[in-house]
Amino acid sequence: CLVVFQGADSYVTPDWYPSKQTTHKVVPTWNYEMVQVRGRPVVIESGDWLRSQVGDVTNAMEQQRPHPWSVADAPAQFIEAQLKAIVGLEIEITDIKGKWKMSQNKTHEEVQGVVAGLSDPNDSHTNPKVAEIVYRLAEE
Repeated sequence: CLVVFQGADSYVTPDWYPSKQTTHKVVPTWNYEMVQVRGRPVVIESGDWLRSQVGDVTNAMEQQRPHPWSVADAPAQFIEAQLKAIVGLEIEITDIKGKWKMSQNKTHEEVQGVVAGLSDPNDSHTNPKVAEIVYRLAEE
């Protein structure tokens, strides 16, 4: 099977490149992060395994909340019914490929234009998360 993990991504308009005003040799593009994982899926029907997975994910997601919710907060019969609706999968990974494009092929001036555009709250394509990644990579 193939599982795709999508990271931060954003449209990049040619308007953000300073060279648009001088050379006009720019086109729209997309900045992105992603990982593809290939492997052999195995269906797991064990209620104990599913309960453990659900508990681990819940604890990880709830731990920073002021009053974390726990699986034990719900009635046991309700949780058992919910677990029956879940298909457990475990994937034996056979291949992993990652790729990212975050304006690393652009000049410093062009990168600064992308960072400014992505950081502009008045721009319809604002994306501060991607702006931070592009900025950080340019400073390395």
